[in-house]
Parts: sequence; C-alpha cells; structure tokens
Amino acid sequence: MNVKKMLLAVLIFLPSLAVAAGGDTPIPLDAMEPNLKDQASLQRGAKTYLNYCMGCHSLKYQRYQRTADDLGIPVDLMMEHMVFDSSAQIGSLMENSMSVDNAKQWFGSVPPDLTMYTMLKGGPDYFYTYMRVFYEDKTRPLGVNNLLYENVAMPHPLVELQGIQRKVCKEIPKLAANGGEMRTPLAGDPILVEQCGDELIQRGFSPLELVEGTGALTPEEYDQVIYDLANFLHYTADPSRLERERIGIYVLLFLAFFFVFTWLLGREYTKESH
Repeated sequence: MNVKKMLLAVLIFLPSLAVAAGGDTPIPLDAMEPNLKDQASLQRGAKTYLNYCMGCHSLKYQRYQRTADDLGIPVDLMMEHMVFDSSAQIGSLMENSMSVDNAKQWFGSVPPDLTMYTMLKGGPDYFYTYMRVFYEDKTRPLGVNNLLYENVAMPHPLVELQGIQRKVCKEIPKLAANGGEMRTPLAGDPILVEQCGDELIQRGFSPLELVEGTGALTPEEYDQVIYDLANFLHYTADPSRLERERIGIYVLLFLAFFFVFTWLLGREYTKESH
C-alpha cells in the first residue's frame, strides 16, 4: 500500500517537477502575463511571427483557418496579407519551405517548431526574456549571442527593431559581508565598484546596453512587440484554452447542481438501510 501511495504521489507531482527543472536558467526570467482575450495583441503577435519568424520557424500544428477564426481576422485579409506561400490554402498548416539540409548548413541545426514552444519551456516568460537579451558577439559565426542561451546558433531576427546591444561594465554599490551596501564614513555616499557580466546579473543589474540610434523602436515599443509575439505563441500552444475554460465553468456548475440531488438520494438510501 505504501508503494502504491508513493507512486501516486510521484505521478501527481511529476508535471510540477518538470516545470521547476525548466526554471534553472542562467539569468532570471522577466515575467509577462498573457492575455488571450486581447485580440489586438494576438493579431499584432501573429503579424510579427509571419513577417520575422516564419521563414525559419514553422507552426506545423496550427492552421491558418483556426488562427483567422480565433483572432478575428477576415479570411480574405489573412490570405492576401499574411500568407506568403502561394501554394498554401486557408485550411493549410502554418509550415515554411525551409529544408532540413539547408537549415543544418546555415545554422548547424534545424530551427525548432514554435507551435508549443511556450508550453515546452514552462510558460511564455522564457521566450519573452530570450528575445530581449541578444547582444553583439563578434566571436560567434552570426555575430550575436544571447544571455539566456549562450552560444545560440540563430541570428537576432528583430535586431532592426531593437537595435544592437553590447555587454558593458557598470559601477554599482559594493556589498559588505552582511549583505548591506558599503558607504563612506563621513558623507554616507555609496562605495562603488566596477562589475561586469555575471556579477551584474547576480546583483539584479542588466549587463547589456543598447547602442543609441541602432533600433527603429524605443525599448518600451520593442518590449510591447515581444509581449505580443509571446502572447501569440502562448495562444498557439493551446488554441482551445479559452473555450475549454468557459465550458469548464458550466461543467462545475452542473456538477454542483447535480450533487444536491445525489446527496438527497444518498440520504434516502441510508434511511432505508437503517
């Protein structure tokens, strides 16, 4: 019996353990709260994906028709302005034409399908952070690297929007042995020390600095673009989420209503048995 209880507990907590394992990242993840009811955000995210991501990353478990219906996009508009494959129909899966051989030759590996990317990574926070921490690295074949995924094989697809980021060193307050900030005895000013890379990250500071004038968007506008894109990919990971949650409410209400009659019937059976 104890063995059965132990196995049951493992099965119950296994999904949460898998998610927790995904939280072991080199830098803290920036939180974002998806909103699947915000159709404007989802539409902007779909537009960004189709224009900047689909050339390499497919959505092979998602159809154009489902996307158009769920996001409130007219079919003719979808086919005219958002479907770039002349052979694709409205009912086609959202796949690209990149071959496996070309992908391996260009990037060293096949770019992953993004349909369920946020689900596999434990949530949209990973993608939201990942797309905002590319930085210039001339030692890499494509000239860029990523704080969240060191030695990444892909280029920065939105560099023209975000601009070029570079690793920098910053002067930050020096910490005492007790964890407090060290200050000068007389003036009480913080004692600053230059830190770089991981030291900055551990203290909660970003080691990246945007090269002024290299991006078409402001940092706030770029963050909104990435939020919309992460929101859209959160939708593709489970397109029926909102409908399932809506139906679930009615199911719970039905069960609560039915429970009353079940309890009354059980009480009558109990009376007869006694």
